[in-house]
Amino acid sequence: MLAVAGLVAASGVSGLPGAPAASAEGCANPSGTYTGEVPWGQRLIDPARLWPLTRGDGQLVAVVGTGVDGQNAQFAPGQLEGGAGTERTDCDGRGTIAAGIVGAQPDPSTTFAGVAPGVRLLPLRYTASDGGDPGALAGAIDTAVDRHAGVILIAVPAAADSPALSAAVSRARSAGAVVVSAASATQQGARTYPTATSGVLAVGSVNPAGEPVQTEAGDYVGVAAPGAGLVSTSAGAGGAVAHRWPVTDPGLAAAYVAGVAALVRAYHPALSGDQIVTRLTLTAHRPPSGGHDPRLGWGVLDAYAAVSSTLPADVPPPGAAPVPASASAVVPAAAPAPRRSDVAAGTIALAGVALAAAAGVMVAAVRRARRRGWRPSRFTP
Repeated sequence: MLAVAGLVAASGVSGLPGAPAASAEGCANPSGTYTGEVPWGQRLIDPARLWPLTRGDGQLVAVVGTGVDGQNAQFAPGQLEGGAGTERTDCDGRGTIAAGIVGAQPDPSTTFAGVAPGVRLLPLRYTASDGGDPGALAGAIDTAVDRHAGVILIAVPAAADSPALSAAVSRARSAGAVVVSAASATQQGARTYPTATSGVLAVGSVNPAGEPVQTEAGDYVGVAAPGAGLVSTSAGAGGAVAHRWPVTDPGLAAAYVAGVAALVRAYHPALSGDQIVTRLTLTAHRPPSGGHDPRLGWGVLDAYAAVSSTLPADVPPPGAAPVPASASAVVPAAAPAPRRSDVAAGTIALAGVALAAAAGVMVAAVRRARRRGWRPSRFTP
């Protein structure tokens, strides 16, 4: 199990000058301005380590759910897109929390920051509550595709499927978008959609001990990410930097994955959406079994490896047909690339011997890693 125990954030709060004591009746309210230690989920993902490489600049992430409150000052001016179909208010609050995890700006008043602060956010509302209409969700996904969103985060999945929803997901994938949706059903055996739809990156959720916290499970779950004891931006801030914590909602784990997908897309612009999904699953910290877990998928998200590792262009996703061991190796991006040089005809045999020896070393290393079940080393904060 991923060892992240002891990283639960200590609570911290400061007042919200100029902000109302409560937002509209029955709507989400802030807990305050978070000033405790860096939240555990943020420490686990560690996006600041990646910001020298990429902050997600140039990427548009659609946040599909309950809208996003544009009045929270931790979103940069102009970061939330407007126009037809967008919604910059959020009574429910989950859309604003998800959007903050994806792209909230670093701010000196708080230790919380989003994964990819360079992204633009497309706030789309299709429901005001749980179990929204799949036809309305399909329409929101189509809007995201029409607006050229490279990552489509389903912040609130639907409780049922429909032909229109499946078609919208298919259209998004054909357009090259990464569709990310959380496994957040609350009843045993239930599924959410498009989480369970083929081609969607389905996300499980973990607590600070690395244990799965959601009920929904299946062979379609791809990766897991923090989904309990979270901190993020709050609706109802009234122009201030304001947060909600602690928040436990398996649906929010998908926001971390969407943020990292945007970082990957910005750093590897030639990759297709499906290739980005493969990269995220291949580089995840494997479950204790070393194989697929119905609630953890292929393991807990590893943002740094997902962005910085060098993978063969044609590497298959986990669970696909076996490939030669050397083709599945993950190589850090900092490693020097082998150089090709012209060799005289008389030295070709010698070069072949050297290549064979190098291949043998790589195969042996991969086999040792496989015997370990691809388990990661202990997490160090």
